[in-house]
Amino acid sequence: MRVPTENAVRIGDLAPADAARWCALNTLLVAYGGLLASDLRAGEIVLVSGATGHFGSACIAVALAMGARCVVAPGRNAGVLADLARRFGERVRIVELTGDEATDRTSMQQAAPGPIDCVIDLMPPSVPATTVRAAVMAVRPYGRVVLMGGVGMLGGAGLELPYPWIMRNDITLRGKWMYPTEAVTLMAGLVRGGLLDLGHFDVTRFTLDDANDAVAHAAANGGPFRMTVIAR
Repeated sequence: MRVPTENAVRIGDLAPADAARWCALNTLLVAYGGLLASDLRAGEIVLVSGATGHFGSACIAVALAMGARCVVAPGRNAGVLADLARRFGERVRIVELTGDEATDRTSMQQAAPGPIDCVIDLMPPSVPATTVRAAVMAVRPYGRVVLMGGVGMLGGAGLELPYPWIMRNDITLRGKWMYPTEAVTLMAGLVRGGLLDLGHFDVTRFTLDDANDAVAHAAANGGPFRMTVIAR
């Protein structure tokens, strides 16, 4: 296989039995890009908006690996929320969303063990802007917000935030697309250092000859921490 050198980063030798699991980096790195952009520091409290999704659940794992004191995980899927609580323990505080903006914002703030330092939004385009705003405005004064989701991409209302709230609370608000090149090496270090466990991912492998079966399997078995990989 040939690839442009600017698109390839060495991550070191991999044991053949573990190689497929390292494909999880493709998901983890997107979340990592947002967390790096948020300037997350060890001991801080993070809220992951979209926590029950593909990228949101990965963001929880990465935030904990980076030393977050706690991750607030709001979502609508009770089954996935329960799995996140089981998987990560007391450092994850789950919140089942009701759809009422004020109620959900209060629930997220109350679930956290202290003021929420930063919010990472990874919501898909299908989610109403009010759901995202509830999470964004749960952040503390002088807090940081990173937008990586899809609000407004399918039409409909965009994300409207009160100008006075942003200004008077000294909120840092930024967008982030993907991740910087150096994130690949840093992410590999988190894995090799034992801080991030790729064992969270349930990997099903197929050969190239069975590619059609792989596609069917992926379509029927999607969800957080599930991967279908075509490997030699």
